[in-house]
Amino acid sequence: MPKDIKLAKFAGFCYGVKRAVETAKKLKAENPDKNVFVLGELIHNTDVIEELEALGIKTINEIPQHGEGICVVRSHGESPEIIDKIKAAGFELVDLTCPDVKKVQQKAIELAKDGYFVVIVGKSEHPEVIGINANARLWSDKVVVASSVEQLKVYEKEIKAHKKVGVVVQTTQMLKTLNPIVEYLTSISKELHVANTICQSTAMRQSEAKELAKESDLMIVVGSKKSANTTHLAEILKNITNTIHIENDSELDNYKDVIESSNNISITAGASTPQNVIEKVIEKIK
Repeated sequence: MPKDIKLAKFAGFCYGVKRAVETAKKLKAENPDKNVFVLGELIHNTDVIEELEALGIKTINEIPQHGEGICVVRSHGESPEIIDKIKAAGFELVDLTCPDVKKVQQKAIELAKDGYFVVIVGKSEHPEVIGINANARLWSDKVVVASSVEQLKVYEKEIKAHKKVGVVVQTTQMLKTLNPIVEYLTSISKELHVANTICQSTAMRQSEAKELAKESDLMIVVGSKKSANTTHLAEILKNITNTIHIENDSELDNYKDVIESSNNISITAGASTPQNVIEKVIEKIK
């Protein structure tokens, strides 16, 4: 029986990632004699990082004391301190922070300046959240990161004493993480300001994938295990139907039985998954 294979419309590169990858390549093409470095992986995808390396765009994890050439700030954004360090080292700075992430940073700064106790909903170790946190902390020390009500309860006394609470959200978070936190904060604060900063691309990708999952025997999520939005996508879909999360087509061999026994297969992919990786997965399943 032939399989019915559907690909989600909102699969693969989002606008921020596309812009970062294309700009980095363009920088190298226009400056072939200059070093082009990216601080941290430009996006969470090994294939793309290898492609950039082959073009001479190198990933660095620390800022040298003396730098020469161009240093790119990736789509996740950075703290103001790191941006100053890059300039101080002598690099030419190119800031490719995603515009949606920039908005969260600005909102967090605004709330901190206005005297709010700032709650950042997200994973504290995620590079995007580290940058948002550092930006807000320049203006206030009343800033905390939490991805659950349990993590937030530790600060309950402080929050109650503060009265005014402002919330921003990591762009790739899930609404189901945000909602219980908002409900909890409503019960303990006098004034609550919530900026739902989950980016449109993430929200549309998640809601479309959920609809596809309802009519599929199997969902395949393609993308890096390090990518927050990809792993969240897989988490959401696992509650609806049989779901596998793979980085690329080579992992499909591990799921032969599941694929063979499924008739309606839908495929979606994270914001940092390149088109050619998605296409190879479709080809192999066919």
